[in-house]
Amino acid sequence: MVVNLLQKGEIGLAPMEGVIDALTRDLLTRQRGFDWAVTEFVRVVDARLPPRVFYKHCPELALERVATPSGVPVHLQLLGSAPEALGENARQAAALGAISVDLNFGCPAKLVNRHDGGASLLRRPERVYQAVRAVFEALEGRIPVTAKIRLGFSDRRLAVACAQAAEAGGAARLVVHGRTRDEGYRPPAHWEWIGRIRANVSLPVVANGDIWTLEDYWKARTLSGCQDVMLGRSALADPWLAPRIRHWLDTGERLPETTWQMRAEVIVDYATRQREALPERIVASLVKQWLAQMRPSSDEAEEHFQRVKRITDLDALLDALVATP
Repeated sequence: MVVNLLQKGEIGLAPMEGVIDALTRDLLTRQRGFDWAVTEFVRVVDARLPPRVFYKHCPELALERVATPSGVPVHLQLLGSAPEALGENARQAAALGAISVDLNFGCPAKLVNRHDGGASLLRRPERVYQAVRAVFEALEGRIPVTAKIRLGFSDRRLAVACAQAAEAGGAARLVVHGRTRDEGYRPPAHWEWIGRIRANVSLPVVANGDIWTLEDYWKARTLSGCQDVMLGRSALADPWLAPRIRHWLDTGERLPETTWQMRAEVIVDYATRQREALPERIVASLVKQWLAQMRPSSDEAEEHFQRVKRITDLDALLDALVATP
């Protein structure tokens, strides 16, 4: 499979439930790198949800432009399994100003899967089709419907069938996380399997999973054949990863590696803004959560995490983060 890296693909910011909220989207998109972002999922069960639920997950809906302050478009994601309810809530989202509705068939969380959501639908491709089709028909072409899948639930036998089901249902774009649900987030991501899917559908396919470095980005595009990628955990681990990729695509030059001071400044900025609305003990917990996400790609983050993990006072925690070990 041949991919032309001279074609400057787009980069999406993945949704992470309970982690990447509107503030985090703002911070991660301030530097030029991301082309679009997706919200945490709005959980759909059997009824049309009130507007406040949509505004909670996507505060950008209240703005004149549904985008981060730096102008990166924000797409709203729904998670559910009842086609009629998904359609009703897609109409609600469109009425509130959503520019796109994304459907989550990739969440591996046990609680979500036990309640017939996320990756659980991948066991029956016809259910993927029914969900996408219901939303596609409900939107009546006003805004696009997209989808995110994994390579399957327990194995990869139905990976291509699920992708084809999403396409047949009307999906305009498909993000594929290169693992099954049972594989969770254990490395490696199977980028070559994303390539198999891409070879069997005609809609744009976006590669997702295990893109932690510029070299990973090159390998993911090469093995999958995809022009576009989506970053999630790696964007939290290194907030300059997307800008680094974008700079390389634009110039062919490599930016210096992200320093600990750069990472710490992002976390301090995040905490400063969060403490305006949340109790400090909650903010301290959120800071540690983000710091934990940085551990896989930074020895200094690991060292700082071990030093601060038992600190509960927010000011003391932030002071310890910027201090030299």
